[in-house]
Amino acid sequence: MMSAMDANLPPLILALLDPARYPDGVARVELVQTHISWVLLAGDFAYKIKKPVKLSFLDFSTLALRQKYCLEELRLNRRFAPDLYLDVVGIFNTPQDPQWHGSGAPIEYAVKMHRFDEASRLDHVCARGELQPQHLSALADAVVAFHQTAAVAPKGAYFGSGGHILQPALDNFTDLLRLLPDAGLQTRLLAIRGWTQAQFEQLAPLMQARQQAGRVRECHGDLHLANMVLMNGRVQLFDCLEFNEELRWMDVASEIAFVYIDLLEHQQPGLADWLLDEVLSRSGDYEAAQVLRFYAVYRAMVRAKVAALRSVQTGGDDRDLQAYIALAERLLTPPPPCLVITHGLSGCGKTVASDALLQSDPQASTLRLRSDVQRKRLFGLARTVASGSGVGAGIYAADAHERTYAHLREQAALLLQAGWSVVVDAAFLKRADRDAFRALAQQMGAGFSILAPQASPEQLRQRIVARSAAGRDASEATLAVLDQQIKVVEPLGPDET
Repeated sequence: MMSAMDANLPPLILALLDPARYPDGVARVELVQTHISWVLLAGDFAYKIKKPVKLSFLDFSTLALRQKYCLEELRLNRRFAPDLYLDVVGIFNTPQDPQWHGSGAPIEYAVKMHRFDEASRLDHVCARGELQPQHLSALADAVVAFHQTAAVAPKGAYFGSGGHILQPALDNFTDLLRLLPDAGLQTRLLAIRGWTQAQFEQLAPLMQARQQAGRVRECHGDLHLANMVLMNGRVQLFDCLEFNEELRWMDVASEIAFVYIDLLEHQQPGLADWLLDEVLSRSGDYEAAQVLRFYAVYRAMVRAKVAALRSVQTGGDDRDLQAYIALAERLLTPPPPCLVITHGLSGCGKTVASDALLQSDPQASTLRLRSDVQRKRLFGLARTVASGSGVGAGIYAADAHERTYAHLREQAALLLQAGWSVVVDAAFLKRADRDAFRALAQQMGAGFSILAPQASPEQLRQRIVARSAAGRDASEATLAVLDQQIKVVEPLGPDET
């Protein structure tokens, strides 16, 4: 599969397009190129060869460096895709007659990978309109699991420091202002730069605290939809950034912002909001919400710079550039925050209703706190692990209830202060609990409403039984719990409905 970039292929790559040079009866070889590599697709495998280039952000200019970064690519990607990344293999003999096995020193190196169905790549799935919330939930599982085991930057390291964070962000504006002479665009860029500088100054203590707390890790570094694939019902990450550690070591919030921006670019704000909520729900790192917009604007401006460079080089239109600038502007002026609480007996549909609320936010600026998840985290339990508590006992005793709702208020206040709307998914059977959250909304200057889905007694029982049998939800409600709730519920008052 040749492209416009293939006009002057070197002899080695031309020779490796011959299917006869591969074992296992390869019928044809396809070539995919980027500005830094050639990828040869042959049968069940892909062979990635790095181009001998030296750029401002990478150096593949010598064979030793290419071998080094092939080994780095293998090491880094095997953290989350060991079944895809198989080996670093040498290429022997001569460029005109290359062999995959031979004696002497290799003339080149390639990363050998298993191939997968390109149609299952998440950017293609999204373009077909087939990307679903459950896919993003699976992605959240994969990303959080990876971040929890990724290497941690030492305290006081350069990675995650003020200079490591701010300078690249400001460099985007330096480059864009040089590339774009239009006075209107320059005025808009200067406004975004001013916001970036002010936000950094405000958030710098928190960013430093997050580095000290181990939130800066050796991340993927290039986490967008084209570097994820659906395999056997799971989302598999691949093709991380191996050639520049400064671009790979980052606050995990910055990596999450990468995917968030990509979904917004694909015109999927509901899915972007859903992914963000699923990641934070699994990690418990709600503090990340305070820095996410800063990193999201940074990611949008990186893409704006790439679009500007492409436009200048090709003479094409600037629609992508304009779109990214507009996206950044929307991010730094979020809508006024609202606080929504749910109300109702177990099984009435609170979580389903709040699911819909998250996915219908056109600004992707809503986060959710589920009492079932937060309670278990508060008491040191994983979200789907049964606590063994009886009705009104254990983590559901009166004092545990008070502790859980106090924690929900604290978390909701943090998110509202950071400019996010919040849905608190809890039973809120007591009027006093509802009043406390109404008072919080007033204190924070946020709108307030109550989401109260209804269901018949028979529906409640059917749903509780089905949910318990599935065993996949954080809720531990049983029919005995429902009977107790019916006895103690304090219905909404006239001023609440």
